[in-house]
Amino acid sequence: MMILPFASEMRELDRQAIEEFGIPGMVLMENAGLGTVLMMEQELGPANNSFALILIGPGNNGGDGLVIGRHLHQRGCEPVFIFLAPPEQLKGDAAGNLHIINKLGFPLHLLTTLATVQTLHRLYQQQILLGRSCYAIVDAIFGTGLTREIDGYVAELIELINTEPWAASIPRIAVDIPSGLHADTGKVLGACIGADHTATYGCAKAGQLMEQGAEVCGRLHIIDIGIPSAAFTTLGIQQRAVNAEETSRILAGIKRKKSSHKGSHGHLLVLAGSIGMTGAAILTVRGALRSGCGLVSLCCPQDLDAIFEASFVEAMTIPLGASHSCIGMEDLATIEQHLQGKQALVIGPGLGTAESTAELVLHLYRTVQIPMVIDADAINILAQARHQLQAPPGPRVFTPHPGEIARILGISIVEVQEDRIRAARAACQFLDQSAGQCTVILKGVGTVIASHDSQVWINTTGNPGMATAGMGDVLSGVVGALICQGLCPQEAARAAVYLHGRAGDLLLKTIGIGYIATEVADSLPQAIKLMNP
Repeated sequence: MMILPFASEMRELDRQAIEEFGIPGMVLMENAGLGTVLMMEQELGPANNSFALILIGPGNNGGDGLVIGRHLHQRGCEPVFIFLAPPEQLKGDAAGNLHIINKLGFPLHLLTTLATVQTLHRLYQQQILLGRSCYAIVDAIFGTGLTREIDGYVAELIELINTEPWAASIPRIAVDIPSGLHADTGKVLGACIGADHTATYGCAKAGQLMEQGAEVCGRLHIIDIGIPSAAFTTLGIQQRAVNAEETSRILAGIKRKKSSHKGSHGHLLVLAGSIGMTGAAILTVRGALRSGCGLVSLCCPQDLDAIFEASFVEAMTIPLGASHSCIGMEDLATIEQHLQGKQALVIGPGLGTAESTAELVLHLYRTVQIPMVIDADAINILAQARHQLQAPPGPRVFTPHPGEIARILGISIVEVQEDRIRAARAACQFLDQSAGQCTVILKGVGTVIASHDSQVWINTTGNPGMATAGMGDVLSGVVGALICQGLCPQEAARAAVYLHGRAGDLLLKTIGIGYIATEVADSLPQAIKLMNP
């Protein structure tokens, strides 16, 4: 299980390692620096006859950079130490490593004003003239404790490193986290190093997997610095990553028996589609079928039935006689009849928000006891009536994008994106009303899955090619299908998000940008197979 501590929790882990387990901070710092250099050798090759520009900040991150420089020197790489704050500001273990560097006689270069920013390029040129190649730029400026905006000469320096042609070809190594990235939210704080590799210590951080964090970290490497496992178990960290290991574990619970038949793998009911939005329903059904659901039935307006009949042959349609162009309350009795014997209900994709449709959605939300996957228009309908919502009588999985969750919470999209974990947790608590029934999937880069017990999972799959119409419809079908096959809603949500993103990743490799939601649905069997070869 891959845990994702917040910055405050990481500090507590360090404290426990030092104070309760007696591991000196200098040892942890040494392990961090050496582990980073070993990673660099593995990724960049031998370091001999080269130099490295090492940017040293005022805290422990700077101390890690000093250790990295010392170990690079032992491998034939000349460390060029560039301090972005007076060296005497270093305290504790970082100051101890500065003392070692001074004893070894390395020159220290100071860059603390806008006028001295170009010092970096001059130091680079001096080493090039000596016949050395630049092995890496090491970012040891700020660590996970940064919460303020970066400005002034530090922001100018970061901009130079990110954009200057001479620096563009040099590998950039972030120490623990790229300087300027908020460790908890993935927000860029004014300016941020765009790293090629990030050596993160002890654990990955939540912000490294979400939004801009996923963009600036490059390839993420977790370095074991020697924090005892007992420290992790006592802290009760509630943020985790949804990765291949976790998804394989979940899917092992629904491994098929040779004697199974279609009735063994659940029957999903889908309420979706309206005039002009039939594609959403089709994609939902396709996602469910491609995820292994035994049977799928679609309730649809009678006048649209022919479209659905011609679009898929494996699913069943239930034409609703009183519904025209959109599904309405007039067909409640028929819908309730067909809910019998179903393991889950998906409601919302392309449904529309007509008055009669809204009345139906609210009624079903308040009365249906089987798990419901609530997407798109159904979310918007509930958001309109958010102050009248009661605790749901059965499990509910919500799949909002940032705009939809903003409407649920009555805040702006900007506020949602400022702290996606907080938004997902808040929405889950608001909708759950202490019933212990709700799960929220906040879609986006590093999709966040929040459950009623405050646990949060962050997805590790997906790519920019998935930013196109219909992807969410496929996802809602996958969630419903996995519930029907026997997974609890929380685990179904986690596995569905991972598989959905993995299918997209497979397509990115084989097709490239421009693949569509239908192809993601059709790639789901391959993604599932990779989890259970």
